[in-house]
Amino acid sequence: DDIQLKENLSFEVPPVKIADRKMKWLRTKEIPLVKVIWNEVTGDATWELESKMKEQYPELFNDV
Repeated sequence: DDIQLKENLSFEVPPVKIADRKMKWLRTKEIPLVKVIWNEVTGDATWELESKMKEQYPELFNDV
C-alpha cells in the first residue's frame, strides 16, 4: 500500500470501523461517543466524538 506522508513526515491511519457507542454525561450535557477500531490486527481502538468522526469519515456510519 502507498503511504501519503505529510510535510512533517507523519501519516494518517484511516479508521477501520465503528465498534461501539456510548453516551458520556457532563452535568447536564450529553456527549455521544463511538469506539473506533484503527487496526484490527493489533486491536488499536479509541473513543472519539461521534460528531467529529461523522464529519471526517461519514462512510463509517453507512452500516450503523
